[in-house]
Amino acid sequence: MSTTSKASQRITALLDDNSFVEIGGLITARATDFNMKPNETPSDGCITGYGVIDGNLVYVYSQDASVMNGTIGEMHAKKISNLYDLAMKTGAPVIGLIDSAGLRLQEATDALAAFGEIYLKQTLASGVIPQITAIFGACGGGLGLFPTLTDFTFMEEKNAKLFVNSPNALDGNVITKCDSSSAAFQSKESGIVDVVADEPSILAGIRELIGFLPANNEDNLSFDDCTDDLNRASAELAGCVGDTSIALAVLGDDHRFFELKADYAKDMVTGFIKLNGVTVGAVANRCEICDEEGKVAEKMDAVLTKKGCEKAADFVNFCDAFGIPVLTLTNVKGYEATLCSEKGIAKAAAKLTYAFANATVPKVNVIIGKAYGTAYIVMNSKSIGADITMAWPDAQVGTMDSKLAAKIMYDGQGADVINEKAAEYQELALNANSAARRGYVDQIVEVADTRKYVIGAFEMLFTKSEERPAKKHGTV
Repeated sequence: MSTTSKASQRITALLDDNSFVEIGGLITARATDFNMKPNETPSDGCITGYGVIDGNLVYVYSQDASVMNGTIGEMHAKKISNLYDLAMKTGAPVIGLIDSAGLRLQEATDALAAFGEIYLKQTLASGVIPQITAIFGACGGGLGLFPTLTDFTFMEEKNAKLFVNSPNALDGNVITKCDSSSAAFQSKESGIVDVVADEPSILAGIRELIGFLPANNEDNLSFDDCTDDLNRASAELAGCVGDTSIALAVLGDDHRFFELKADYAKDMVTGFIKLNGVTVGAVANRCEICDEEGKVAEKMDAVLTKKGCEKAADFVNFCDAFGIPVLTLTNVKGYEATLCSEKGIAKAAAKLTYAFANATVPKVNVIIGKAYGTAYIVMNSKSIGADITMAWPDAQVGTMDSKLAAKIMYDGQGADVINEKAAEYQELALNANSAARRGYVDQIVEVADTRKYVIGAFEMLFTKSEERPAKKHGTV
């Protein structure tokens, strides 16, 4: 392996020192049409091999833009396909480092078939081994499917480009008007990209993410020794109802939370924490975003949105496929009520409902604020299969706001009656105690003690086994 190319430098920075072993380093292109010469394509523009990250086996391919712009042809694709075959046999993640001009035009249908071969390998590997893509340069056209067929995507903040159609090819658009290929667009608007950062931070982020992931869908041995206090009380949780990304960091071992898609659908938080050394996938509603000083910088409605539901559903499906337990923090009062949202909210909410109900991993829900109507049911409620549901003492669980409920039930009555009935409704039908009396809430826990109760619940559920009706797959 050449140690001077960007492609090789990225592999060196990603893996543990001196752990990389190259495979297929002597492969070159076979095609000679259009003045192509095999000896001018060292490694055919793609370095492939295996190594370790913190001792964990991983397979890596890194495209070399200095060789025919990193374009993908027959032999380039065969190297990646071979890497996938090895990863599937041994049960270890595949990490793709993308920097390519796309299809190698000189190889025509051979190059097209090469793309299809990689698509097939990615599809077969989905749900079996984790797949991570990092984009450092161009990733356009059919290559744009590579990151969307994998589980997690990182993107360099300045030089990376991700697109199917280039910005200038879009009707009514030019790149100076909207750079739809930029990291900002793909992370905030399309939601394809999980993490945007500079190159060193991306490589460090992949290393951190690998530490949270199992090697494959049958790996039940991936846990760390926990040095954090399992019974650690956290009074500061009471101030985190709005910004649940902070709450999850407080709950996790050593205050670590690896957030995914932080710039997309900010009303829904997804990511990984460790609880007693075991990886847990976390999903939480969010209605505030705090700055580094802890002050509220942005406010949102505590509602389910189309993008938020889709973001959470995809994440829950990943966790279920890889046996990762799921924790939810619920604070939701309904669905987003806009004309634009109405076009897709029912389908998106159904997708999230299906993801939670279909998941057979341990599922724990903590109601930390409002839990109104069917939006609450969608958020991993006991009714759709949560194994344990907890609530904070001030949580509100019911159909809707008490004042609104009183106005509907006592339409036409005076303000005194409405206020009286609203208070009565609040006491009888809109608090955690009333839900607990009906069995919809298993435990009411003090806010500061949430961590120890959640850890206890997941430890109890560690041996959970649950079957679903026999079928090829669902259709939602």
